[in-house]
Amino acid sequence: MSQRPRFLSRLGVADVVTAGNAALGTLAALAATYDPEVAARLILLAAVADGLDGVLARKYGGTPVGPHLDSLADVASFGVAPAVLVAVVATGQWTWSASPALFAASALVPALYVAMAVVRLGVYNVEDEGEKTTHGVQTTLAATVVAAGTLAGMGSPTLLLGLAAILAPLMVTPVQYPDLHWRDALVMGVVQAGAILLPDRPGEVFAFALLFLALGYMTLGPRYYWRDVSGDGGAEDVVDGEAGA
Repeated sequence: MSQRPRFLSRLGVADVVTAGNAALGTLAALAATYDPEVAARLILLAAVADGLDGVLARKYGGTPVGPHLDSLADVASFGVAPAVLVAVVATGQWTWSASPALFAASALVPALYVAMAVVRLGVYNVEDEGEKTTHGVQTTLAATVVAAGTLAGMGSPTLLLGLAAILAPLMVTPVQYPDLHWRDALVMGVVQAGAILLPDRPGEVFAFALLFLALGYMTLGPRYYWRDVSGDGGAEDVVDGEAGA
């Protein structure tokens, strides 16, 4: 009597992309130790994969393990990877011997960022999975702000550490964020691709545009971006799933 492979037989097409998301996050964390901009591009690429797995799950069907894989992958790509990027940049500027307080902050703030990302993803799985709104800033959005800021020429230690310190508590606030309409998500994806692929000044312009869009949604979305979550629109009208976590 033949047995199916215990793990691979349980995965769907979307789950394979989700696993790729986790791999990209791991590569981003490693890349941060030698080139923060490469790390930032890999984080944004992981965000593209995070959105793609939701599209594939809707098209080909998801699996029971999919949401759990999504959260685990997001911890790597949007929790650990941006935190390592911030820590590497900050500790490269402030050493223990020269400034113990700033060095400690450079380690503790990224650690807090990861902890809040883990809490947010865990609560999302229990309370917000499948809903059209979610509480707190999405981990994908927070990581996008860090990565886009790095590529837009705003990757100073002070700014990145400050961003991480602000984004960490925002991930666990009770503020509700609606899921993006698919057309808006597509626009974000095109801008994201430009920031990832284009070198030098053109890439920096796309990164700044991505940062502007991300911050705009983060600050204005809870109050003004509600047209697609209160009506009778179908699931195809919004980008849901862990892409919104």
